[in-house]
Amino acid sequence: MRSVSLLSALAAVSAVQASPATQLKSRQSSITPITVKGNAFMVGDKRFFVRGVAYQPGGSAANLDPLANSKICLPDIEKFKKLKINVVRVYSTDNSKDHAECMNALAEAGIYVALDVNNPLYSINRKDPGPSYNAAYLQSVFATIDEFGKYDNTMAFFSGNEVIHDEKETTLAARYVKATTRDMRSYMKSRGLRQIPVGYSAADVTDNRMQTAAYFNCGTDDERSDFFAFNDYSWCTSDFKTAGWDIKVKNFTGYGVPIFLSEYGCNLNVRDFGELEALMSDKMTSVYSGGLMYEYSQEDNKYGIVEIAGPKGDQTGARKEMPEFAAYQKALAANPAPTGLAGAVTSSSSSPCPAKDDFWMVQSTLLPALPEGAKAYLKDGAGKGPGLNGAGSQNAGGASTEDAEPGSGTGGNGASPSQSSAAVAGLMGPTDKAPFVISGAVFIFTMIGAALF
Repeated sequence: MRSVSLLSALAAVSAVQASPATQLKSRQSSITPITVKGNAFMVGDKRFFVRGVAYQPGGSAANLDPLANSKICLPDIEKFKKLKINVVRVYSTDNSKDHAECMNALAEAGIYVALDVNNPLYSINRKDPGPSYNAAYLQSVFATIDEFGKYDNTMAFFSGNEVIHDEKETTLAARYVKATTRDMRSYMKSRGLRQIPVGYSAADVTDNRMQTAAYFNCGTDDERSDFFAFNDYSWCTSDFKTAGWDIKVKNFTGYGVPIFLSEYGCNLNVRDFGELEALMSDKMTSVYSGGLMYEYSQEDNKYGIVEIAGPKGDQTGARKEMPEFAAYQKALAANPAPTGLAGAVTSSSSSPCPAKDDFWMVQSTLLPALPEGAKAYLKDGAGKGPGLNGAGSQNAGGASTEDAEPGSGTGGNGASPSQSSAAVAGLMGPTDKAPFVISGAVFIFTMIGAALF
């Protein structure tokens, strides 16, 4: 890298009187951050639709961070550019490593990243959630925010993925995931970071999907999610009605924040990706903001569109496009994103908190308080992350011991609960048929850095 000493000196100068956010700022290509307005994502004053892929080469078994290794990400970015997608979702990243090369290359390609903040060792345990919501867990979550919060193409963070599932007891974990959402937003606010949207990625479980959606959008502003997403595998070379998507759109009509599919797909038949025609049509765009096709790389579950040569632990091999790659590329080209607001509303609204029922066991609207040991992170920062091979957090101790008062968090860009509408109150709709992201010194630093590379 050329002129390292000059760049380091400029960085040091900019950090002398810098805020935490300024210190974290990283050189990158110019890309406009995603924001939330009403029930839509926005890029500046234009609506943004998610048109992308789930991206985790090697799957969870490989325990690899594709954004920390340019030998993995760069050849894949060329494929992303060929597809002309605008978002990739990455499930597991190493918060102890640098991600500048891959994140900047994605930004140069106009591609945003939606990130899960959890990994197998640092996550909420759905079977015993209380002890796993602790200071060690939040330190890892906050370290991930520190690492990726400096990139303007970090679109969103997922505070959880399918923690709530089809066993009703897992709904009790919702309080701890929602507390994590609150804490993430508080951390960004306390540390002077950009308020990157935070939301939840739900399993598509008919019995509790609508309760889950309502729960993550109810309560005080600091608690409510910025968006709601769910994973949908009901469209198997079928159509809008056969897949039950018409009922899902009806049920979510009036939901006060953006909704998108954090995964979609079905590999029971030859994939034609007809989902895209529906997602980009006026049947859905007033309610949904697109979706992420599952998935990019061919893994053991056989959903991929690109095959990567070599063993699981090495995802640097040759890339081979499978027939589904061309099919997905064709579907994307045939179904462009709509222009204008496409039916979206510009004001946000909250939902009523769901009552306990046969499938939803959460009774209290109170959330666990921020664990005592995690409070220092909001003031001093999280420090270096533990990465993907740390000691783990689920039994680390230091769990929360009491409930928080509503509104105790410091983050939040959502609507006031008083904006809850009658339309939103009808979220518990009919059951469907489906199975389941300046100071002057930083400005100068950025401009000089751009000239040198």
